[in-house]
Amino acid sequence: MSDLIQIVAIVCMIVITISITLLMFRVVKGPTNPDRAVALDAIGINLMGMVGLSAILLVTTRLNDVILLVGILLFIGTIALAKYIEKGVIIDRDND
Repeated sequence: MSDLIQIVAIVCMIVITISITLLMFRVVKGPTNPDRAVALDAIGINLMGMVGLSAILLVTTRLNDVILLVGILLFIGTIALAKYIEKGVIIDRDND
């Protein structure tokens, strides 16, 4: 059973690698900025999955903190990028 889990995890890692490669193409050649933002968000989610699969292959729970950290940074980055796309600036400065 352990060999089957390792084989499935490796196949999933290969598929996620292909997905990240295609998403990188979308980030570079995306027709609009929202398309690029969605692709970056999807890359982050794929990275979380890759770290989770690595934790399964290494039989450890120490990578759970890395998954949470990537998720938090991904959320903050998505909010900042959405604000930039909407207003053109991230930090509003009032010059009164």
